[in-house]
Amino acid sequence: MDIVTKKQLNILIQLAEADKHFATAERDMIFKIARDRKFPDDSVQTLIKNPEPIGTLGALLPDQKFDYLRACIELIFVDQKVFESELIFARSIAIKLGFKKNMVDFLVENFTKMSPTDLKTRAMADFS
Repeated sequence: MDIVTKKQLNILIQLAEADKHFATAERDMIFKIARDRKFPDDSVQTLIKNPEPIGTLGALLPDQKFDYLRACIELIFVDQKVFESELIFARSIAIKLGFKKNMVDFLVENFTKMSPTDLKTRAMADFS
C-alpha cells in the first residue's frame, strides 16, 4: 500500500470533515485521487470511517509537500464553499509540511488567478 497516498487521502478526508459536512464533490475528488494512484476504494472507505492521526510529514519530498498542500486548496474549492474551519485546518497542515501558515491564504487568494506552475514556483520560493 502506498503510504504517501494514504497519508494524503487521510489529510483530505479530515479536511473535508472540518466544516462538519462531507460534501459529495469532496468525496468524489478524494476517490478520484485514490483511483488515479491505484489506491483501493475499500481502503479509502476505511479511512473515511476511521481517519488516522496525521502525524509527521517531514519525510516527504518538497514536490510531495506542495502536492499535499495544493490538493488541500483544491478540496477547499471543490464544493464552491470556503469555510473558516477548512482554512484553519489547511494552515495547520501547511505548517506541518514546512510552509508558512500564510501560504494557505496566498494559495486560496491566487488559486484561480495564477497558473499551477506559477503557484508552485511561488510556494517553493517561500518554503521554510
